Amino acid sequence: MFTKLTRSGGHTYVQLVESFRDETGRPRQRTVCTLGRRDEAGGQVDSLLKGLLRAKGMPASMADTPQVAFESALALGDVWALDQLWKELGFDALAGVFRKARYTTPVEHAIRVMVFNRLCDADSKLGVLRWLQTVSLPQVDVAALTHQHLLRSLDALMDHQEAVDDVVANLLRPLVDQDLSLVFYDLTTIRAAGLSEQTGDVRQYGMAKEGLIARQFMLGVVQTAEGLPIYHEVFDGNQAESPTLMPTLKKVLARFGHIKRLIVVADRGLLSLDNIDELGKVLLPSGQALEFILAVPGRRYAEFVEVLQAFQARAVSAEQEIVEETSWHGLRLVVAHHPQRAKEQTLLRRERIAALQTQAQAWAGKLDGQDSGQASRGRKLSDSGAKARLYHEVKEAHLAKIVKVRSQKRFVQLHRGRGCAQAGRTDGRQVDAGEQCGGLDAARSGAALQGSCRY
Repeated sequence: MFTKLTRSGGHTYVQLVESFRDETGRPRQRTVCTLGRRDEAGGQVDSLLKGLLRAKGMPASMADTPQVAFESALALGDVWALDQLWKELGFDALAGVFRKARYTTPVEHAIRVMVFNRLCDADSKLGVLRWLQTVSLPQVDVAALTHQHLLRSLDALMDHQEAVDDVVANLLRPLVDQDLSLVFYDLTTIRAAGLSEQTGDVRQYGMAKEGLIARQFMLGVVQTAEGLPIYHEVFDGNQAESPTLMPTLKKVLARFGHIKRLIVVADRGLLSLDNIDELGKVLLPSGQALEFILAVPGRRYAEFVEVLQAFQARAVSAEQEIVEETSWHGLRLVVAHHPQRAKEQTLLRRERIAALQTQAQAWAGKLDGQDSGQASRGRKLSDSGAKARLYHEVKEAHLAKIVKVRSQKRFVQLHRGRGCAQAGRTDGRQVDAGEQCGGLDAARSGAALQGSCRY
């Protein structure tokens, strides 16, 4: 005999079951009796257990439910380390900003909690409250924090952004080398969900980094060569990149005026003739001129065509990287060519164009088949629809400046314009515009076009 658990009416019952063989010798089971409900405290099952224990000479109390319950422990290690680092860096000084503003709620505690959650187990604001139930956060009254406190602390950051920036700048200033600082500036796009419209909303439709139009906002970050972010700013999603360079640099210089020499490195989207002129006029508080390195592919600017033509003859037969120096608009200009990188870029572009041509021929064949009465899978295709889809494919492949979609009698064809040949001449090319930058080997820093201002 043995016991078996069965479910009925939402309860679990304990039954005594006997195994036997029938007339044909096959094994069978039959229920002898139902002992009672397993989840019923003090019921028939408990009484039977106590009776069996007494029969065995054991105390009946062994059948009672244990009085000690073990609960899960709170996590401490990661949040304790972050709390010590928070204090060591001096970020707890933010509490003074909000005390002066007469906030009655611990805004700095709410900010600290959200930062720690982002680093340990990123979640929503409501998720932060659930996460707080699983950790032991030193010197923070977790029970007093509510969802509204978290939201209002973010509003407090925005309302007192200038004061908060001053505190953070004072904390970062000793970490920035005052004799020579190399800083990098770049922008990225961040997609935004939702369709609501707010006053002063930074979520705007603009060109995303993926080459598509999307609702987004832009984030600009300035960081040191060691990877330490020293300034950031949020821009509208439809903001052009190059106009943000000079205002950002002026704010950085105002915040870190103790720097004696500063070299700014920015990528290809930030180079414009206006920026170069303005950068040449910027002076540091020490009186020394600002130095810069700006990057851009040579094929973006017609001013580089003649320079690249003179360089092209030597680049065609080159088997190793070659670097040459000349001048451009009174600045140092370094042109570099990497043969292997050039081959990779050329091959990738040709593969994309070949795929577009194959797709165009397939659509043309489908249109011809429709005209002759042949049935095909999917919706019918029109001439205008095929042209629109092919143009979209060209845009998706980032070849709109090289490959053109033009109309022929009844369909569209791909046409390789002058941009295709020019792109081939500049594959694997790097250009550095500017004067000598204190021994900094700009041509080999990995940027496509670089420049440093005159002394």
